[in-house]
Amino acid sequence: MNNFAEISKFFKSEYSLNQDGLAELFSLFEINEHKKGSLLIKAQTKEKQLRFLNKGIVREYYSNQEKEININFYVKPQFISDLLTFTQNTLTNKNQECISLVQVLSIDRKPFFDLLEKYQCGKSFVESSFQKLLKQKEMLEFNRVTKTPEELYKELFIYKSEWLQSIPQYHIASYLNITPETLSRIRKRTS
Repeated sequence: MNNFAEISKFFKSEYSLNQDGLAELFSLFEINEHKKGSLLIKAQTKEKQLRFLNKGIVREYYSNQEKEININFYVKPQFISDLLTFTQNTLTNKNQECISLVQVLSIDRKPFFDLLEKYQCGKSFVESSFQKLLKQKEMLEFNRVTKTPEELYKELFIYKSEWLQSIPQYHIASYLNITPETLSRIRKRTS
């Protein structure tokens, strides 16, 4: 059960599943390790699994032929799937790459939804997940439109300091939509 300690904490604090349902859910998860540089999901594919990051760092980004733009980083134990495409069974526009050795717990789409239906907790789980996702997306969009890169960096320093400690600076620069050189100047001014 050691591999399930973090996800168990997550469910107990975020969603109320009865203990039988939780035990059955855990029995359906597979434990996978992914090397640094591995892609967990690629744009224009379907999100076929619900993935929980147990250990490691994952970056989420959009890309075209010319550029990659980081949109999120996952450094703490949490669900990392593209929930919208997972629940709607549609193609994702996102990519996810491991930027360290990563351990992921994963469950296929059908057994997951069958279990939620069985224990009558699916609707609240999905709705609650979407509420949080929409709130985060709204805040991110607002911040990116209304704040300067320096203000965004200061917010990262306050609210996401683990990103600044564990993620390469060129990825942080991409997330802030600035060059690494500009990020270096901002860091000098704010330190």
